[in-house]
Amino acid sequence: MVFSSHLFLFYFLPISLGLYYLMPGRGRNMLLTLLSYLFYGWSNPLFTLLMFFSTVVDYVCGWVIGGSRPATASSKRKVALLISIITNLSLLGVFKYSNFALENYNLLLSAAGIEGLGVELGFRFILPLGISFYTFQSMSYTIDVYRGEAGYQKNFVDFACYVSMFPQLVAGPIIRFQEVANQLVIRTHTMEKFSRGVAFFCLGMAKKVLLANGCGKIADITFAAGSIHWLDAWYGAMAYSFQIYFDFSGYSDMAIGLGLMFGFVFPKNFSSPYKSASITEFWRRWHISLSTWLREYLYFPLGGNRKGRMRTAANLLVVMFLGGLWHGASWNFVIWGLLHGSLLGLERSMGRKTLYFRLRRPFRVAMTFVLVLIAWVFFRAETLTGAMDYLGSMFALTAVPETSLLIQGVLYQPYYILVMGIASLVVWASPQSWDWTRELTVRKTFVIASLTLISLSMLTLQSYNPFIYFNF
Repeated sequence: MVFSSHLFLFYFLPISLGLYYLMPGRGRNMLLTLLSYLFYGWSNPLFTLLMFFSTVVDYVCGWVIGGSRPATASSKRKVALLISIITNLSLLGVFKYSNFALENYNLLLSAAGIEGLGVELGFRFILPLGISFYTFQSMSYTIDVYRGEAGYQKNFVDFACYVSMFPQLVAGPIIRFQEVANQLVIRTHTMEKFSRGVAFFCLGMAKKVLLANGCGKIADITFAAGSIHWLDAWYGAMAYSFQIYFDFSGYSDMAIGLGLMFGFVFPKNFSSPYKSASITEFWRRWHISLSTWLREYLYFPLGGNRKGRMRTAANLLVVMFLGGLWHGASWNFVIWGLLHGSLLGLERSMGRKTLYFRLRRPFRVAMTFVLVLIAWVFFRAETLTGAMDYLGSMFALTAVPETSLLIQGVLYQPYYILVMGIASLVVWASPQSWDWTRELTVRKTFVIASLTLISLSMLTLQSYNPFIYFNF
């Protein structure tokens, strides 16, 4: 079920809110859990079995870890932690990476001229919606309990509510248990919090419907066109950069807004990332919950920056390699992660010797955006060959057929130019939703209401309405 759909907006959400506020006290977590399982299982009810299995395993492991005394049951705690980690990573490995692994295994054998050892399955594993998010979130709970950074949850319903909560279930933000542990027990419900939640949700929907979808159409046209003029290729790559930002930050805004409506305060997930003046700063602003997860559970355990510049650069490369692979089972995602890891390592190892620090901030911001944009090509292209061909077009290394003029006639329609112009203003000149919704005035309420009406009208007209991060 997609947030920006008539089914969710006019049926699921109003009914859920009505039932929630009619439900007394502690029964609300049970209701939220049931609603979340209904939301998650709407497309495929079998997916709920995997999430329930992961939830049960991590609940039991957390209970074993938290209920054991460290001095007397260290081995038991370690076994429980390993069971949690292995179970969640196995779920990811089987359902997300098994097809990719088998394909590459068979290609490797074929390249080596070895026949008869290939593996062919009569079926393909279907990627369950949001599995990358809820496994990371659930797994972080047992790790935090083991570290002593969070208390273990005795109430299974509360823990199931934490794992399955539908506002952030399928595309984040990835919430650590300690961030909502107290809220699961007691949380406030005020008109101010609810109003801000509505504002967040409406602004996120406007980002998605009015900007991400329009930019996405431009990106689809250019990436499917083959060889195109270099200017069109840069235009399309920029459109995709806007699409993925407004798509994902719009979803995060809607998730945070929904959380507020139900009394939860979720952490900020985006902070104007395209205003970054370095790749390091970009990853402090982009998908903050994932960056935090990778830092806390991968980068620091690998040694962080405590073992010299070269080891730090190597750690960053490993973390971003795994971060790229987390996004998808494709060499394109691996290359995207390695590119970011290399740039992060270069910045960290060279420090102020890098070119960034020799330029004024506006130029550093522009340079960072170009680097991020180039890396997005690997993220967007369907194949590695497609990514290389597109980069060839961007740098005028490929012949441009005369038919590309027809594509230009579509790309530069007034509507698409208007969308790209507004998107640019929002990216580099507008305040963040997080700050703008802190105090709702009459003028702001009028703006939000107008954007909501326009978004709902566009939803009626648009048939193109994907959520990019639902694929991860």
